[in-house]
Amino acid sequence: MLKTGARLKSQVCTTQVIVVRAGDADVTLQCGGHPMLEMSDTPAEGLAPSADFSDGTAIGKRYVDADGSVEILATKAGSGSLAIDGTSLALKTAKPLPSSD
Repeated sequence: MLKTGARLKSQVCTTQVIVVRAGDADVTLQCGGHPMLEMSDTPAEGLAPSADFSDGTAIGKRYVDADGSVEILATKAGSGSLAIDGTSLALKTAKPLPSSD
């Protein structure tokens, strides 16, 4: 279960994140196709990023699920891409400002 404020790291690359908004559902955050770990946990040996989840994660960017209930902030970039229960997260885009006309 994701918790707001949790710091997590990838098992397969250098990606590190903070959970900004966790939502209510019991979901598993993944990076590179493998579940992310608490910062103090030790990654499993011999894991590699899945080809389907190797688009990378950019530092300082926010990622959201399809309905916007989960929001993740990348604090360290890596080669694995983020997903929840096998569904890729999208890069959050900035809201357009109203025109000043």
